[in-house]
Amino acid sequence: MGFATGRRQSMPGKGMLVTGLCADMIDSRYSELAKVLVEYSTELKKGDRVLIDAIDVPDEFTIALMRCARNAGAEPVVDVRHGRITRETVRDSNEGHAKLLKDIEFYRMRRMQAYIAVRGSANISELSDVPGDVMSMFTRTMRPVLNYRVSNTRWAVLRWPTPSMAQSAGMSTEAFEDFFFKVCTFDYSKMSKAMRPLEERIEKAEQVHIKGPATDLRFSIKGMNAERCDGKRNIPDGEVYTCPVKNSVNGTISFNTPTVYSGTRFENIRLEFKNGKVVDAEASDTKRLNEILDTDRGARYVGEFAFGLNPHVLKPMCDVLFDEKISGSIHFTPGRAYETVDNGNRSAVHWDMVLIQRPEWGGGEIWFDGELIRKDGLFVPKALQGLNPENLV
Repeated sequence: MGFATGRRQSMPGKGMLVTGLCADMIDSRYSELAKVLVEYSTELKKGDRVLIDAIDVPDEFTIALMRCARNAGAEPVVDVRHGRITRETVRDSNEGHAKLLKDIEFYRMRRMQAYIAVRGSANISELSDVPGDVMSMFTRTMRPVLNYRVSNTRWAVLRWPTPSMAQSAGMSTEAFEDFFFKVCTFDYSKMSKAMRPLEERIEKAEQVHIKGPATDLRFSIKGMNAERCDGKRNIPDGEVYTCPVKNSVNGTISFNTPTVYSGTRFENIRLEFKNGKVVDAEASDTKRLNEILDTDRGARYVGEFAFGLNPHVLKPMCDVLFDEKISGSIHFTPGRAYETVDNGNRSAVHWDMVLIQRPEWGGGEIWFDGELIRKDGLFVPKALQGLNPENLV
């Protein structure tokens, strides 16, 4: 999740994966995806007010969303934004300016029943040269808007495919486009049914043990509930998450998936925990990693533990909305806990760090109370095997 400020019309044919598609293909694919977001993810109905937050997105798709929302009887409010304007807005911001923006955004958000964000980015490192202290201040100040949106609206967030995303995924633009529409219009209702046994098993568990290369981590989830992510909040989707008891995390975890946070790319993140707190953190940019973890008191504690389950998402592309859904992965999240699965941790940070445990990535095991739950990315108990990739595609 994130934020954006500043507005500019985004025209097709400017690196937005519109060129090369004929008009009828644009209409059918855009309309199908808009229908998923409006009818399934946010379940818009007559009289709903929905904020459509379009960041570096082709006008055609924004229009498809507006038309689909109106067909459902909803009233669309549209914001068209641009990443480079966001950078300029944040780069020289101060507390007074950030508070003004927060007040304006908060006023509007409180009048919405639903929120759909479609976020494109020609450059995932656009915010990389914003000073760390300014970025942290701005994030903290804007956090109440995000908190309200998460807790009080029916929301869905979607990345928009760009050539830079295709490049990060190691794919051609056309191949990535095909992949994107396939994974975003996946049958999430089928996945949702298969998630129920895992949700139930998590809620019965007390102790978790994660093992793998340079990873030996233990924590408690006793008394924590679990939540299915089945296309109702993020697209693409495919995870079941819970939350560690705040002070229970001990040991070390090493992440094998690159990640981008506030415009900076990190690789080989290693975190060591003692009684819930990150006491040592290393990465390709250790200094910046620790700056982020020092944003506030909650940033060194964990707010989420989740299983990635989407059978179509198999490798990282430095986009968290895709990477956290990678089949055979987990993510462990320094920072804020969600109110729906809450250990009381509060922070301006919520950073999903991904560890892939399939054999080609080094393998690994997840144990609940001494029972092997998943080995090398595949679920072992019969009741959970419906979530293995061959049973979902």
